[in-house]
Amino acid sequence: MDRFREINLFVQIVEAGSISRAADKLGLPISTASRHLNALEARLGVRLLQRTTRQLAVTDVGAEFYRRCIATLSDMAEAEAMAKDSVVNPSGLLRVTASLSFCLLHIEPLLPEFKARYPEIDVDVIAENRYMNVVENNVDVAIRTRQFEADYNLTIRKLAVTKRVLAASPRYLSLHGIPKDPQDLSEHQMLIYNYANNPLDLPFEKDGKSVTMHVNASISSNDGQIVIRAALHDMGILVQPKYIIFDPLERGELVTVLDDWELPRLTMNIAFQTRQYLPTKVRVFIDALTERFRENDFEKRWN
Repeated sequence: MDRFREINLFVQIVEAGSISRAADKLGLPISTASRHLNALEARLGVRLLQRTTRQLAVTDVGAEFYRRCIATLSDMAEAEAMAKDSVVNPSGLLRVTASLSFCLLHIEPLLPEFKARYPEIDVDVIAENRYMNVVENNVDVAIRTRQFEADYNLTIRKLAVTKRVLAASPRYLSLHGIPKDPQDLSEHQMLIYNYANNPLDLPFEKDGKSVTMHVNASISSNDGQIVIRAALHDMGILVQPKYIIFDPLERGELVTVLDDWELPRLTMNIAFQTRQYLPTKVRVFIDALTERFRENDFEKRWN
């Protein structure tokens, strides 16, 4: 087995957590996969995996080797894609990650037209409210709501800005009253998204005046869709980016409150690995998403 296949086998074993599952995926006998793994470790002179009859664990050296192997395989795939893109349509696996809300509202609706136009691109949508490590997880495109990234390996492109608003159902407000200023929120049931930045401290601004209101969560969740459902069931006042609740607001199912006070707006960004050559599958997806936002004038609607 050449070095490329050894590296690919090792990566598949780590990701599958099993020599047998990796061998099955690669169409190899288990004995052959084990022999090649032993040969790789012998050539390197290190133990990459600790193996028992019941468990397989990656050593510290193996974990670092895996990280570098992923980068190597990605570079090789990129080089092949660069050569192929000049003569064939974009193809391959495209891994995209965003919050569940963003995936439901803006990635899934994009897919029918995108797949019709680029049928040879397979799209893996990873709905994840916590930010994944783009490089380590071999992600092609990630949607982020923070302005800067600590990882210099990432390129950031602004997608849109959205207001953050407070809203509740008309029935909740009829039963509990409409807050007139931020201090009134202490008398209300608050529905909080846990992964927001300092979710219980709301920094309001109005006419140059700033006030930070600390609230208690009547209901909190790590997913914005749960918070929205609670608000629609008359359970309290939520704090969400306007893009997430735009449709319920348009239908009158939710009503904004404290409209004369402003919360910090969120900037949605497209993040992708910084490369000298951007794979065509990544470029066409970014172009399609950007065009969707431009055609619908989302930023204007949300602000």
